[in-house]
Amino acid sequence: MNKQERFFALKISSIMATRMFGLFMIFPVFSVYASEYESTTPYLIGLAIGIYGLTQALLQIPFGYLSDQYGRKPMLIIGLIIFFIGSVVAANATDIIGVVIGRALQGGGAISAVLMAFLADFVSPEQRAKANAFVGMQIGIAFMLSLLIGPLITVNLGISGLFWVIAGLSIAALGIVFTLPHVKPHAQYTLSVSNIKQVLTSKLLKLDFSIFTLHLILTCAFIVMPKLLVENNIVASDLKDNWTMYLPVMLVSFVGMLPMIILAEKYHKHKAMLLTAISIMIMSQILFYQTPLNYTTFFILLTLFFIAFNTMEAMLPSLISKTANSEKRGLAMGMYSTSQFLGAFIGGVFGGWIYNTYDLNSVFLFTTFMAIIWWVVVLTMKQQNPTGE
Repeated sequence: MNKQERFFALKISSIMATRMFGLFMIFPVFSVYASEYESTTPYLIGLAIGIYGLTQALLQIPFGYLSDQYGRKPMLIIGLIIFFIGSVVAANATDIIGVVIGRALQGGGAISAVLMAFLADFVSPEQRAKANAFVGMQIGIAFMLSLLIGPLITVNLGISGLFWVIAGLSIAALGIVFTLPHVKPHAQYTLSVSNIKQVLTSKLLKLDFSIFTLHLILTCAFIVMPKLLVENNIVASDLKDNWTMYLPVMLVSFVGMLPMIILAEKYHKHKAMLLTAISIMIMSQILFYQTPLNYTTFFILLTLFFIAFNTMEAMLPSLISKTANSEKRGLAMGMYSTSQFLGAFIGGVFGGWIYNTYDLNSVFLFTTFMAIIWWVVVLTMKQQNPTGE
């Protein structure tokens, strides 16, 4: 990438990472701290964690389409204002239903598709894979940092203070948006059945299913994992020692994903690396279900999980950008992001229901089943060639 492309990719990834950091920070703490709210149940814990995914899923396509019609920057501003309002609502909640409403409003700022399309607008086709992989890695880093910083903020400021910090992050992201150029929208098109069918090709649908399943498994996992850390006496009940688990996991998993990213992007082994990463994910979920947990076993299994997660979080945006039609890129990215956040919602709802009905450990049976289906779907994909065809 040239200097201008690198700087633009840095801005887009900073907006995306800041916003996702805000959404992710409740993952490592909420299932433990939710007891502070009135009317809390395991099902409502899962709903509060995952509900943002429903509003994201419903609004990604409208936001992507409107950004094609009226420009990317206005939709980014609107989305971040909605996100800020949701964060304030959650910060002031005393009942868990208030948190659910706030999280739903946070999800209403559905700008992921707009950001991905904006990036593709400014980066040349031959450099687009690098740019999207860079953004994916930034999101992965933001997620990993959220596992460290979320508990530290919550221990010192409480869960309400955490949401106020998230509101502040949305203002910071809005400041970056105002530095972006305003460009004329693409050629106008109607949101018709025929246009939607153009972004529902077999290849795109399989990528959409991939991001759906990845975030379903992620949301389920973080209903369960914070409580397992406490119940198995791996960390203290207030999670203040979370960093002793998550920091080394982040470092090792980041190094562990690099060979797969290099093989995928440099040697065009995308399908093989996707299948490898999903296999690692399946292994981690089965072993979480079967293995007695202590610090060492939890560390190994969580590292396997994040090697797989980080690899796919970096690869999938690159693949979708190569496959999507340039004129309807906003719409295609909307479908992709809809699938991602619908996965988060379904993961929160089903993970909370399984936890409420059976037990924590049974959630891993559900995630294993979904990952196996995913592996079979990816097996039927055609290998992506260097030009994206």
